[in-house]
Amino acid sequence: MGMSVTISAASAQDAEHILKLQYLCYQSEAELYGDYTIEPLTQTLDDLKEEIARGHALVARLGGEVVASVRGVVDAQGTARIGKLIVHPRMRHHGLGGRLLDAIEGSFAGDEAAKRFQLFTGHRSEGNLRLYRSKGYAPVASEPTGPGLTLVTLEKEAGTGAFAASA
Repeated sequence: MGMSVTISAASAQDAEHILKLQYLCYQSEAELYGDYTIEPLTQTLDDLKEEIARGHALVARLGGEVVASVRGVVDAQGTARIGKLIVHPRMRHHGLGGRLLDAIEGSFAGDEAAKRFQLFTGHRSEGNLRLYRSKGYAPVASEPTGPGLTLVTLEKEAGTGAFAASA
């Protein structure tokens, strides 16, 4: 490709690019589960801007193009909830998702409230499950949310993996 991918904090100015990428990336999930009403496909620009302002949000850029993103926030119980890890379809299978996951965990390094990391995906999203397990996440719950979809929640303690290295 000639250019390297850089990861940095997302800002409100990135929101429109993230939303368009999110819409593109979640098409395959919607198709897999036969549900095009999933929240990432219905989220508004204002909701996304609020989400960025409320927690940690990162983007990966190839040149000036946003090609990946992830968001997370720590709740009152000390759980850093990581979500909407997205990678442009043409950039998949090159380790970018893993780099972003490491980076978002690292962004919580200075947050003493973060005791554990948690994320979720659908039970048929094998690529997601494989990535999360490779990064030390283990399933802790599964919940049917409708016909054909069971959400699998995975978790790992803070202080493991990339988080420990950056703390």
